[in-house]
Amino acid sequence: MAKLVVQVLDASDLMPKDGQGSASPFVEVHFDQQRQRTQTKTRDLNPQWNETLVFNVEDPRDLPNQTVAVAVYNDQKGSHGHHNSFLGRVKISGAYVPFSEAEAAVQRYPLDKRGLFSHIRGDIALRIYAVLGTSSYQPPEQQQQHVDGLDGKESLFEEIKANFKLDDEYKGMDENNKKKKKEKPVRAFYSVGTGTGTGGGGPAPGPTPFTEKPPPVETRADFARAGPVSRPMHMQFPGQRPEFDVIETRPPVAARMRYRAGDKMASTYDLVEPMQYMYVQIVKARDLPVMDITGSLDPYAEVKVGNYKGVTKHLEKNQNPVWNSVFAFSRERLQANMIEVAVKDKDMITKDDFVGRVLFDVMELPVRVPPDSPLAPQWYKLESKKAEKINRGEIMVAAWMGTQADEAFPEAWHSDAHNISHQNLANTRSKVYFSPKLYYLRVHVIEAQDLVPSDRGRQPETYVRVQLGNQARVTRPSKMRNVNPVWNEELMFVASEPFDEYIIISVDDRVGPGKDDILGRMIFSVREVPQRLDSTYKLPDARWFNLHKPSHLEEGEKKKEVKFSSKIHLRLCLDAGYHVLDESTHFSSDLQPSSKVLRKPSIGVLELGILSAQNLLPMKGRDGKLTDAYCVAKYGNKWVRTRTLLDTLAPRWNEQYTWEVYDPCTVITIGVFDNAHINGSREDARDQRIGKVRIRLSTLETDRVYTHYYPLLVLTPSGLRKHGELQLALRFTCVAWVNMVAQYGRPLLPKMHYAQPISLTHMDWLRHQAMQIVAARLSRAEPPLRREIVEYMLDVDIHMWSLRRSKANFHRIMSLLSGISAICRWLNGICNWRNPLTTILVHVLFLILVCYPELILPTIFLYLFVIGLWNYRFRPRNPPHMDARLSQAENANPDELDEEFDTFPTSRPTDIVRMRYDRMRSVAGRVQTVIGDLATQGERALAILSWRDSRATAIFIIFALIWAVFLYVTPFQVVAVLSGLYLLRHPRFRSKLPSVPVNFFKRLPSKSDMLL
Repeated sequence: MAKLVVQVLDASDLMPKDGQGSASPFVEVHFDQQRQRTQTKTRDLNPQWNETLVFNVEDPRDLPNQTVAVAVYNDQKGSHGHHNSFLGRVKISGAYVPFSEAEAAVQRYPLDKRGLFSHIRGDIALRIYAVLGTSSYQPPEQQQQHVDGLDGKESLFEEIKANFKLDDEYKGMDENNKKKKKEKPVRAFYSVGTGTGTGGGGPAPGPTPFTEKPPPVETRADFARAGPVSRPMHMQFPGQRPEFDVIETRPPVAARMRYRAGDKMASTYDLVEPMQYMYVQIVKARDLPVMDITGSLDPYAEVKVGNYKGVTKHLEKNQNPVWNSVFAFSRERLQANMIEVAVKDKDMITKDDFVGRVLFDVMELPVRVPPDSPLAPQWYKLESKKAEKINRGEIMVAAWMGTQADEAFPEAWHSDAHNISHQNLANTRSKVYFSPKLYYLRVHVIEAQDLVPSDRGRQPETYVRVQLGNQARVTRPSKMRNVNPVWNEELMFVASEPFDEYIIISVDDRVGPGKDDILGRMIFSVREVPQRLDSTYKLPDARWFNLHKPSHLEEGEKKKEVKFSSKIHLRLCLDAGYHVLDESTHFSSDLQPSSKVLRKPSIGVLELGILSAQNLLPMKGRDGKLTDAYCVAKYGNKWVRTRTLLDTLAPRWNEQYTWEVYDPCTVITIGVFDNAHINGSREDARDQRIGKVRIRLSTLETDRVYTHYYPLLVLTPSGLRKHGELQLALRFTCVAWVNMVAQYGRPLLPKMHYAQPISLTHMDWLRHQAMQIVAARLSRAEPPLRREIVEYMLDVDIHMWSLRRSKANFHRIMSLLSGISAICRWLNGICNWRNPLTTILVHVLFLILVCYPELILPTIFLYLFVIGLWNYRFRPRNPPHMDARLSQAENANPDELDEEFDTFPTSRPTDIVRMRYDRMRSVAGRVQTVIGDLATQGERALAILSWRDSRATAIFIIFALIWAVFLYVTPFQVVAVLSGLYLLRHPRFRSKLPSVPVNFFKRLPSKSDMLL
């Protein structure tokens, strides 16, 4: 018989339940009418059980349809129930239980509430897997005795899993399961040991059920072909997989601790945990002695604390060097009580010469907390290793204790990067970046005159090419094929400050296929283009410009005067009233216009604390290293980058950043990356993605501190992968409530987008160009924010085709239509008298509204108010995050993912492309059928009065005349009552056949029979 193994490891941050600030928790696991529990851990809010519970699985093929229920209780002596001792629960679908111990991983699940008024917090660590066969699972004490036979069992499991398929023969199992649900449930109870004294309950030595009715057992002859069902995985309860959920945390940050006394960081750095650092600032030295035979000195300074050693740059032939370097040592990792600051002479051949040193006692260092002024460095005489101070020179040093709030923290050398060279040290530091200010450049090409084609015997086919940097666009060929063509076409580009680029405009003649002749060219600086702030401002006047031959442009100043030249008529302007989109409008972080004059005042402040990450995957496992992680956050035009923490799977950044908020309906994006530009890395190496989090500000409550672990999910060609969890602290503070409320009634984009809208096709092209400009500008910073990072943060490939994303959008539409269908089903139930009491109440309400029609609108709005007030209890308590189920990423087909990650144009073999094309044709065929049905219904509605079917139109207009006379002589309330009672009539007076209006409508003609 197959077994289900549930390993209960530990729990953390449980809710106190004993009235004394603690709890005595134990875990109870329910599966398939079986129940087992762990021992009780007395007075422990972070218990560790490390116990294994084993359950029988009667039919492994039915495991995906079952649920593992794990509940945590507080062991209360003398309590007859668990209602007052409930600590949380977790429900796990059997569809996510692996059939191999090797595939099972330890997962932390947030504890869920049981009811509306439950006070639950914390999470629990579980490891769940299933094994097949009676001898597949060995208890922990017997595993060492059966190591030799393990390989055979694993291969057997793999073979069973590989051969398992969802065939038609399993269709009857679903019907049997539905019948079983209607039967009386079978309850099974197991003897559970209860300890005495301080000990708690322990697990039963073996499940000995006392059942009211023996459960039916189904046997199959083809059980050897069974395994996990290879169908889309769905949970037994709403929501996605628990390991993909957000977990609320309670870190010891000042904002949560209500600014305890003595915490001076509470004023600025209150969203991160204070981290203590020892800072050593080496400014300069003077009067250093000569150490080489040549009479020169190449000095550098060395700071040594235990095994950590920081070194400044060496300066050649300088007896009075200036370094201005700051070294930061984590106080948690200090390995000595003394700091040694030594000056040495760099020698390329022999060992470096010792010049002198200064010693500091760590316990005697002063403590500095901002906003205190920086500590003034002092001169110290260098002494030899024998503590002799004889002509060794002096060094200016400052040493103090501080936190990450210190001004010297971002530029300091950190002890965790002690093995990084000075050339790559900049790639590990935290920085703040700003995107360039972008404008839309409008080029209106009107006409040209006096063109001189190379072949005057033919009519020229002219068009205009406009180029700005890497952006190039062309007009349509002029319809007037002569030397005075007219285009009258507008082209738009993206320009960025400081406007150091040039516009190159050329008039080309299309001589033949792939062969163009340049008739004239002009170059114009973007700085000289006038700006237009709003649509109310008049467009600048069009100007005539001289067109020069390319040879004249190359000669430059040699030909200052040109007696004759062709002319082109242009209107150029920089539109500062638009907002240049560099990311999708669905999750944009900035909606302000380009001009500062048109921008509204800020409505609040967003504070982000990047605390830590945990359970990261080793991204450099092939090199024998772990992960060099750093974070990037983007909101508006401000980008921030944390420092890189080297070779760790649980980095702790504790860095806090602030943004001004102009619109609450915006999104902040935080990404985590692995730094690939450390020592020995290639210049073209790409930083790997670890995960990304997007949070919409409008979903955050004002002045509330959100501290959660967010799952870092990355979609790869092999499927969805979780790379760890990121701990963030968020707080949105509103400083102008009136402006924020009024913002909800204003347009999303500046009014220039509505006064002179840009087409969606051009907008998408301009967004791509804006992203390229931002990526190119940020990649030139130091340290660079590389192109792959900017593209990932801005979702540059969001417009590319993806079958998975199309499915996700289809399910979103269906979820919206499900509400309408639910209302229709409710109305159908009312009309069919399924619940007579409800139908009678609806009759009464209908008659009241008909008699008093002035109550209709107040009743509707009062109903909306009550529904909104009722739903307030079920409002989301956690900020939004990446939803794997909504994205259709949990059950994506590998071939669909391979197609999504394919290049454009494709690089796959011809047979794969043909298969995907056939699949696309089948999907498009179904869409085509649905669109055709919608068109048919619309054409039938138009055919009512079109006399296409003369008899149908005659019947309709005669019927309309009769109804007009009847409604004219009959009061409206009588008509409404009769119509309502007819629609709500009892099923006895209903026919199963379609009604007369439906039959009449379906008989109307459409144009479907006119299609070829």
